[in-house]
Amino acid sequence: MELGLIGLGRMGANMAVRLLQGGHRVVVYNRTFAKAQELAAEHGAVAAATLEELVAALQPPRVVWLMLPAGQATDEHLDLVVPLLSQGDTVVDGANNNYKVSIAHGEQLAARGLKFMDAGVSGGIWGLQVGYCTMVGGDTDTFTQIEPLLKTLAPPDGYLHCGPHGAGHFVKMIHNGIEYGMMQAYAEGFEILEKSRYDFDLQKISHLWNQGSVVRSWLLELAELAFAEDADLSGLRGYVADSGEGRWTVQEAIDLDVPAPIITLALQTRFRSRQADSFSAKVLAALRNQFGGHAVKKAE
Repeated sequence: MELGLIGLGRMGANMAVRLLQGGHRVVVYNRTFAKAQELAAEHGAVAAATLEELVAALQPPRVVWLMLPAGQATDEHLDLVVPLLSQGDTVVDGANNNYKVSIAHGEQLAARGLKFMDAGVSGGIWGLQVGYCTMVGGDTDTFTQIEPLLKTLAPPDGYLHCGPHGAGHFVKMIHNGIEYGMMQAYAEGFEILEKSRYDFDLQKISHLWNQGSVVRSWLLELAELAFAEDADLSGLRGYVADSGEGRWTVQEAIDLDVPAPIITLALQTRFRSRQADSFSAKVLAALRNQFGGHAVKKAE
């Protein structure tokens, strides 16, 4: 197949390379044209300096895949590229967009005679090597049309048509919510090990647990790599951002009356990581001092 790929960040560029290695023709566009030129020179992509060039370089019916940050960046590029497309062309949104936004995008593009697919893509910077697990929402005919691309991007059994518009991003949202909880459990376990009386080698324990244990996982492989680079993680600050999907998962759980305490607490713990000295903790210390005379530590 051929497709136009908009957005050559860490994932987008590697996806382009994987598709090119799979024999597809890939026309690439990035706000920084040098990135597109680099992919053209090193991997055989077709570099487009403008969105108009990208669309003109594709044969109808076209497939244009956006790999941009969710929200404003994706919306702005949709507004720019959609008027350039023809009836029957397909737009795939690979951002971590809210599924409700993807439902709206599907309806908006359908009104213009365009097809739309939302694709939740997991694999991060390792996707080029091991493949991208891809969760897709949209109609069945369009899914079949882009399936050769999905087969190339994903590892064996690594892609799924999850349902109509929004379903792909919904499944990816829950995937990321689960990821929050798993990561938090590992983080707490390793902190207990690190604080114990024993001088544990956390890299070796990470490796050990991946040899047939119940808690083995890819996240644990990544923990092993992290401890190999910095045994006590002293080079890192304990500040943890969130991309939004954990919040959406918690909100969806509230809306559906589903108890999700683990994912919710994992999200809240990320918020706490961004406070060097939270006001609520100061209130707790002050109250303990007032009712029990418990010692407090004075601010420096």
